Amino acid sequence: MYGTSERLLRLLSLLQARRDWPGADLASRLEVDVRTIRRDVERLRSLGYPVHATPGVAGGYRLGA
Repeated sequence: MYGTSERLLRLLSLLQARRDWPGADLASRLEVDVRTIRRDVERLRSLGYPVHATPGVAGGYRLGA
């Protein structure tokens, strides 16, 4: 389990490494619940990172330009 700051940095690193990430894949990689991923994405957005979400089965998260 990671602390919040370390987890946010790891999440940011994952988003930079690949175009699209399903929430479940991110949650599995970071060993947290999908709900925690949603909260962390909101935290990154509040810090000014352009994290985009595509809803639906084929959706996921990605880091914008």
